[in-house]
Amino acid sequence: MMGGGDPAKLSTGQDQAGAGMSRGKRIGFVGLGNMGSAMAPRLATAGYEVVAFDPADAGRAALVQAGGRFANSLIELGRQSDIVLLSLPTPQVVREVVLGESGLIHQRPRLVIDLSTSGPQVSAEIGRALDMAGIGFVDAPVSGGRAGALAGRLSLMVACARTIWAQVEALLAVFGRVFYVGTQAGQGQMMKLVNNLLSAAALAITSEGVALGVKAGLDPHTMIGVLNASSGANSATADKFPRAVLPRTFDFGFQTGLALKDLRLCLDEAEALNVPMMLGNVVSELLAIVQARFGTESDFTRTAQMIEEWAGVEIR
Repeated sequence: MMGGGDPAKLSTGQDQAGAGMSRGKRIGFVGLGNMGSAMAPRLATAGYEVVAFDPADAGRAALVQAGGRFANSLIELGRQSDIVLLSLPTPQVVREVVLGESGLIHQRPRLVIDLSTSGPQVSAEIGRALDMAGIGFVDAPVSGGRAGALAGRLSLMVACARTIWAQVEALLAVFGRVFYVGTQAGQGQMMKLVNNLLSAAALAITSEGVALGVKAGLDPHTMIGVLNASSGANSATADKFPRAVLPRTFDFGFQTGLALKDLRLCLDEAEALNVPMMLGNVVSELLAIVQARFGTESDFTRTAQMIEEWAGVEIR
């Protein structure tokens, strides 16, 4: 995740030196937060020449240990990179990094690949602008959390021109399973928003159901085992509850604030397309309450703890 500070802040001497270097097949990676700090080192370990940047200076140790290099600025990175990948927290940051005054569009890499969840509208806007500048764009949000990023087991939802797809498929496969979902920028984002809607809804209803069972005297571990062997199985029973709720760690690896951001993006798209979202709106409201109670940076599995407080029971 990009931290505080100016994303374009630079050291002039470094940038001038970088400007004279051949980009070759160097991969730039912008954003070394929760996801990026796991993904960029995987590229370096796989043999790619990786130069990365994050204004918060995050993720430097893991990147260097894997064989990558840390740039001093976004401008330096852009000037040295043939392909630039983005892993950023919000649509606003993605837009600024690509289209801002010191954005990548002015450094003219050959391709920009957005791994962030930036929403269909921003993705389409960036795609159009880059196309006019003669730069290829790949809309490629990911799912699977930090654990999936570390293990190379993410799912990637890719939308781009078919000619570009042929160029990036092997590169993106370093991160996990790659799905080609369409030719238009924004289609990958739409797929990701649908996925996150279902993920958050599964967590919410599983929290209610398990809290009910525990208050009635059922053992939560037994309940999860039964659910996973039955028709109630979902991503929360299979993964989130065993990993982060039952152990009481609430550390699945996805911030409540980011989950809420994704749900709101999804609801905006649904309204624009005239698709009813009765359940989606309820889940969004629940996440807003969880964020108010536990904070923006809390893990979204705290949803279960919110239900516990209301139910007067603890899932143990």
